[in-house]
Amino acid sequence: MERKRNYIEKVRDWADDCLRRMCGRITPGKRLAVILVMFFFFGGLSIYITVSSIYNIGKRDGRRLQIEHIKQLPLQGNDTINSINPLNRPEYGRSTEE
Repeated sequence: MERKRNYIEKVRDWADDCLRRMCGRITPGKRLAVILVMFFFFGGLSIYITVSSIYNIGKRDGRRLQIEHIKQLPLQGNDTINSINPLNRPEYGRSTEE
């Protein structure tokens, strides 16, 4: 567990150093422009995904969902009237002649 945490910290530090080096080379005005462009791009993308998912709710469910009626299961045995009563069944040790 400690080894995994150490690896995650190294990756995080490496990414942080790379971003600081890239952002440190541009002027503060350009940095602000990049941040605003990214903000509007990702904000617009988020709004588009939200609106399109709300628009498509239930649009295709009617075609995919097909409901079938419950069918009656076939009963075992030939005599369906006496098969329900366990006293009339020979496998329970009683005979039908009493």
